[in-house]
Amino acid sequence: MLLEEDPSTLIAHTTQNFNITPDRHAVSRVAESLSTLQQARDLRLRESETNLKKLARTLNTLQSQHQEVTSSHSSAEHASLISRLDTQKFRVAKNVSDLEMETERLQTQLAELQARLQELELQGVDGDAATVAGESGNGNGNGNGGQVRSVEDEVLLRLKVYRSLGIEIEREEQDGEFTRAVVRNDRRGDVCVVNVDRHRFSRFFYANYFWQTL
Repeated sequence: MLLEEDPSTLIAHTTQNFNITPDRHAVSRVAESLSTLQQARDLRLRESETNLKKLARTLNTLQSQHQEVTSSHSSAEHASLISRLDTQKFRVAKNVSDLEMETERLQTQLAELQARLQELELQGVDGDAATVAGESGNGNGNGNGGQVRSVEDEVLLRLKVYRSLGIEIEREEQDGEFTRAVVRNDRRGDVCVVNVDRHRFSRFFYANYFWQTL
């Protein structure tokens, strides 16, 4: 025989020397880990599918709402509305700017007119003083003439103020009443003729109309 010992004895000793129990335990642990991982993977997969279905339903709802909005609101109408609002905004801004400039011009004109009126009032006071001095020298017989001149001076003063504003008052030849006014606006180059009827409209109405025309 080639071997001194019996082959079966050698095989038995070899089998006893090979301890496969730790390997079997390791394989069992690996199998359990794989099973746990598979269960976790299946759970996450189901959760992902559920979330995907929810997102799909949300997407369908949003698409439906978007279609409703786009069908009820035309893009062309929206663009036209925006353009119209922009035009109105620029028009309002221009009107505001024009009104500010007009306000500054009127304030300047008002200051000039106040200074002119003060000057005319001072001239009227000086004239009245001179008239009173002349009347005192002439005696009481000329009292009525002094009153007439005072009234005429007051009328002339008012006419000067109106003329400085660009308003010319015309008097009728028959009764001597002022029944016509010519209003000139040098800034716009307009001339407006107004027939004054004191029985029909009040002085307040004509004053407002003259200011608006100026």
